[in-house]
Amino acid sequence: MRDLAEKWSVGPNWQSAVITAPGLAVRAVLDLNQLMVSGDLDAWARASGVDGPGVRAFGAAQGDRYAARLARDRLLVVSNSPLAIATGWHADGFAVTAISAGLQIFEAEGTALDGFIARGTTLDPGQASASAALSFAGISAIVYRHEDKLRIHVDRGLAAYLWTWMETAAGNIATGSAA
Repeated sequence: MRDLAEKWSVGPNWQSAVITAPGLAVRAVLDLNQLMVSGDLDAWARASGVDGPGVRAFGAAQGDRYAARLARDRLLVVSNSPLAIATGWHADGFAVTAISAGLQIFEAEGTALDGFIARGTTLDPGQASASAALSFAGISAIVYRHEDKLRIHVDRGLAAYLWTWMETAAGNIATGSAA
């Protein structure tokens, strides 16, 4: 029987992996809590204390606890420490699902960030959008800015692919290639 595992690239050690190019650094972000919230987002805000509509694509999130808007009735909530709210269905009309194990987070920073974004998506990072969920590097991702860095959340199964894509993009940035 064929060993199909040989077709898949092995992901790097996320603890120490860094991609660098002139004006660009990319690394994995570890140990953040991620919750998917669906349903009545006003009720969620009252129950959790996480206020606001959530950042959209390329919007700027601040602080240790924030949300990214994924749809009219869905948020990805990110925090440095666990929130004091139970997972599951809440009678107020929203559901909370722990998703930290399902999404890998990457962070990119530097003066070449605009070129990196242009290689990843056709969306204009200067235009407002309805959602932080978009196609980036050919895959579904959640993309926004956190302080002065770009954060990208992807399904953990696609993390090795995205890492390889980011290595190629950084190499193209380093050589000045338009590809």
